[in-house]
Amino acid sequence: MTTTLDIRRPRPHVAEVWLNRPEVRNAFNDGVIAELAATFLALAEEPDLRAVVLAGYGKAFCAGADLNWMRAMADYDWAQNKADAQALADMLWVIHRCPVPVIGRIHGDCYAGGVGLAAVCDVVVAVEGVNFCLSEARLGLLPATIGPYVVRAMGERAAQRWFVTAERFSAAEAHRIGFVHELCPAAEIDARVQALVDALVANGPAAVKACKQLVQDLAGQPITAALREDTARRIADIRGSAEGKEGVSSFLQKRPPAWI
Repeated sequence: MTTTLDIRRPRPHVAEVWLNRPEVRNAFNDGVIAELAATFLALAEEPDLRAVVLAGYGKAFCAGADLNWMRAMADYDWAQNKADAQALADMLWVIHRCPVPVIGRIHGDCYAGGVGLAAVCDVVVAVEGVNFCLSEARLGLLPATIGPYVVRAMGERAAQRWFVTAERFSAAEAHRIGFVHELCPAAEIDARVQALVDALVANGPAAVKACKQLVQDLAGQPITAALREDTARRIADIRGSAEGKEGVSSFLQKRPPAWI
């Protein structure tokens, strides 16, 4: 049973994972990392799942590392530090590789490891006025395990600044650089997230998973003959699938598809 997360099932095919440590601004520790990894591994095995919302209770989405955890790490040797960091890296990978889209609901400030959590979400909605910060350099550290996802999500040029300065930047700036997809007033965030969930659930379940995988496989790749052949194979496969045939038939017949 999870103690640091609240797992909710608001409707069929949808899961919500809520960070539930508001007293410490939903900061990470080894327990949170283990529970997030276990939760998303379990969700990945659910064949009927179509969307996951990642959210947090309290004033902040996630403030990074828990202070008590950081105090304990001060006494770790190299091997312990490596094992600890590897657990975080593995947890981020598990969320990144979740077969269905993950929507990040960023209702409050998002710092350090919290920025990493936002970066592994496929779609991010943030409240106007929220602050982001890659604060590691201020502590003499660096955002290493979250780095691959953050650089992909905001781009190399933006990361060059925010990694090295450790400045706070606004949700509006995060939106401008493409890290955040949608900005909204606090009162509207649930409606915006719900609209995204509705869009996902209306689409072909296998197609959505294939689309997510396609983006991950294509990102940064040169357009070679092998890549062109691979993309042709993928569309041929899905056109011939039961879902692909049903989707085209329902469109031509002007009726809802069977998965709705």
